[in-house]
This record gives sequence, structure tokens and C-alpha cells, in this order.
Amino acid sequence: MVIRVVEAQEVDQQRIAIPGWEQQYTQMSAGRFSGRILHAEVEGIELYEEQMNLRVEQEFHAPPGALVFSFDMSEQTLYLLDGETRNAWVTPENYREVAVVIKQAVQWGQPLDAYSDLVLTPLRSAGCRSVAASLSNLLTGASGGQHQMDAPGVAQTIVSDCFSLLFEAPLGEGQRSRSSVQAKRVVQRVKEVVNDCPEENFGMTELAAKVGVSPRGLQQSFLRYAGIPPIVWLRNRRLNAARRDLLGAAESGMTVAEVAMKWSFWHLGRFSQSYHALFGEYPKATVKQGCRS
Repeated sequence: MVIRVVEAQEVDQQRIAIPGWEQQYTQMSAGRFSGRILHAEVEGIELYEEQMNLRVEQEFHAPPGALVFSFDMSEQTLYLLDGETRNAWVTPENYREVAVVIKQAVQWGQPLDAYSDLVLTPLRSAGCRSVAASLSNLLTGASGGQHQMDAPGVAQTIVSDCFSLLFEAPLGEGQRSRSSVQAKRVVQRVKEVVNDCPEENFGMTELAAKVGVSPRGLQQSFLRYAGIPPIVWLRNRRLNAARRDLLGAAESGMTVAEVAMKWSFWHLGRFSQSYHALFGEYPKATVKQGCRS
């Protein structure tokens, strides 16, 4: 058994730290990103704890064939994911998650399709809080050498505790409101438009028309989904893309101005100010950081 500890200073470092997931991370609140992941694998299951200091939009596809118990420590909520799960959401600041990835649920006597109706349904109970805290303590102790995660029976106990929660948590509390589901559909349509033209700077009226909602409806959907207006969400996505290009500028030969214009930031001074406001450093500092990497 190997315990990995990853300290990340970029969202992309955090994104790739957990194996088997298809993910895209986008920084959505201002400041210097700081993240940490504890990751362990034992007897066909993986455990990890993820921490991030800033709001981050996570777009992800769970590992094929897996069943994932994801504990949101901020909301004290359990989410079940399977290998078909594709989802996107925006974390709060100082987010913390503990997860158990069961690679082959069948080997534990648990068919994947038995719990399909619970996928992405928020589940809350005292047991969820207790199991999440226990898993976090186990990972922390193992990383410091105090706990032996590969001791006989540990993996079986973890799996049993997780599945027991699916029968304990009251489903009534977990039903998502119709408005939340509708907001997510609007955001998904926006993403499809934006992904077709990732470098385009859309206006709010134009974007609302493209996805078939009113500007007010667009605004409300993004406030519910991400906690920020759609124009800020769009600008932050383009700034994150620019940051990735700036970190690779030493290799690509692109200048700051070329990167800014590529992502539809036509006023270099405003681009630098917006960039600094989100990431806590100016574009030239990012280029130098990329050169040192």
C-alpha cells in the first residue's frame, strides 16, 4: 500500500492528482490556489481526501466500472457516483471531500445497477458524518505512519460502512428541487455553446438567446449553480485558459499579448488587472513561473 500526498499550487496539478478520473478544473474565486490530496489504494479500493482553498468549477467523469462514495465535508453530505456519472458543480471556498472508490463493486457482492436511483442524490445522516470523519482520520493517520491501512479486514470494513449508509440516509431530504435541476440544464446548454467557440467573448443577451432563455433566467441559473453571474463565469473560464497558455509560454513562444488576444482580451491593461484580481499575480509572473517548472 502506498500513501501519496500531493500539494498543489495550480488547479491543473490538483486535477490530475487522482488517477482514473476525467476532469476539468476552473478557478472561480480570487486568490492564489492551494490544494492538497491524500490518496491511498488497498485491496481494490481507493481512498482520497481533497482540499482546496478557492471556489473551483469541477467537471468530471467518474472512473469506468467504479462505484464512488463521495463525502462533502462542507455540507456533511454523501453523494453516490457510478462509472457513468458525468457531473459539474462549483465547490465552496475551503472545500474538503473524502471519497471511497470501489473499482469493482461486484467483487463485494454489490451489483452496480442496484443503486442507480441514488446516483447524485444528496444523502444526509449522522452515520454519513461519522464515516466521513473516520475515513479522514484513517488517511491522516496512515500518511503519518500511525495507522496501517493494509491491515486485514480494513478494506472490508470501509466497504461495509459505506454501503450501510445507503439504507440509513433519509431519501426525502435528498431530493433536489426542480429549480436546481433546471438551472443545471441551462448551464449545460451554455457550456455546449461555449465549448464550440471557447475563445469567443459572448455578451449576456446573445448567450441567453443561443440557449433559449431570457437574460434574467440565465442570470438566475448561474447564481444558483455557481454563485456568480454568467459574465463572470465566462470571463473566469477564459482567464483560466489564458493561465494554462501562459504557464506553457516558454515552450510555445507565445507572448502575454498574444495569449490575451487569443482569449478575446483586447485591452492588455484590463487583462492584466482581471488576471491579477483572480490569480493574485500578473501574467508576466506566471510566464516566469512556467519557465522555472
